[in-house]
Amino acid sequence: MTEAQPMRTLGWVMLGALAGLLLVITATTVADIYDLPVLVAFGAATASCAALPLVLVRPRLAAALQAAAVTVFAWAQPVDQGTWPLAVPVMLVLLVHIGLVGLSRPWGEAVATWWTSGLVCILLALFDPRGRGIDDADVTLVVYTANSMLVMFGAILWRQRTLIRRQLAEARRDVALEQAQRAVVEERTRIARELHDVVAHSMSVIHMQATSAAYRLKDVDDESRAEFGRIAAGTRTALQEMRALLSLLRDEESERPLRPAPGLRDLDELASSARRGGVAVELEVPAEVRGLDIPETVGVAAFRIVQESLSNVVRHAPGADARVLIGATGGELTVEVVNDPARRVPRPIEDPRRAGHGLIGMRERARQAGGTIQTGPRPDGGYRVAATLPLTNGVKLV
Repeated sequence: MTEAQPMRTLGWVMLGALAGLLLVITATTVADIYDLPVLVAFGAATASCAALPLVLVRPRLAAALQAAAVTVFAWAQPVDQGTWPLAVPVMLVLLVHIGLVGLSRPWGEAVATWWTSGLVCILLALFDPRGRGIDDADVTLVVYTANSMLVMFGAILWRQRTLIRRQLAEARRDVALEQAQRAVVEERTRIARELHDVVAHSMSVIHMQATSAAYRLKDVDDESRAEFGRIAAGTRTALQEMRALLSLLRDEESERPLRPAPGLRDLDELASSARRGGVAVELEVPAEVRGLDIPETVGVAAFRIVQESLSNVVRHAPGADARVLIGATGGELTVEVVNDPARRVPRPIEDPRRAGHGLIGMRERARQAGGTIQTGPRPDGGYRVAATLPLTNGVKLV
């Protein structure tokens, strides 16, 4: 069951209750005050009030049923018995009918319903079987016309307001979705750039070893020398193709010089930078973890997760202490960043549409490295980011 279904059911229940209440009021009032026969009053009131919920599903049938009920009320009402051709309770039901049409149907149908009801009242006054004329109905017609017009315009304006708010909410959802998708694409682009740096470094080493093998190794025959030459040529071609592909991802005007991809060895510098930004960072990287042969893709993912977490502390929890815990258990690298509650009021976010995109980037980093990440507030205040990254087969191809 969707969220809209309970609200729709509640609306039907409320509309049914309103129709039942108006039925009792209309039937008893018309029979008692306007001296209509009880059966006629009850039958016409039933038809008039039954037309109200029918507006939502069969508006034309509801209009015809309402017109028939009004006709019965007008022609059965004795002469000189209250307002004519619309008794007060009948006029009230008719106003509710027009309001429902304005709230649930396009404005053109609401105007047509209002115009038709006015025309029906005029025809009833002109062709009354009891001999009453337009002069006997002028006050009632003026009162009904004025009030029904106000109800119609009010309902139309409310419906248009609701439609505009719904469209704005849908537009906000579309913008948020687009921003989230853009954040993922930007993060994947950065991952692709860093992957180039990692692979290019390894390919350069292979090229250097293949090129110098003939000079470093003794007793290299001609066939082996030629094989080393082919390996060197293949690596040069692969590097050229990678650079050509990377040029599509890099902004040539703002391209920065290449540098080794960051990893766990750069966490000390990152922590020092955060401390200069006003965050007291406690970094714990055991010696056995520093000595591990960690895949570069996993090291880059861990570094970026810590970097984004500390950046969020600076932005959203100024003055708070932060702890970075790096561990390795069961063939997995664990990264945990926790911070205490903010000691100062955070600065307002310059662009609220960008809020939460850092978390999206961290999740993308963990997913690309084949790991998982959990983020959320701590029970005693502050925030916690915990990632688990595999130390083998860390790259997850998409």
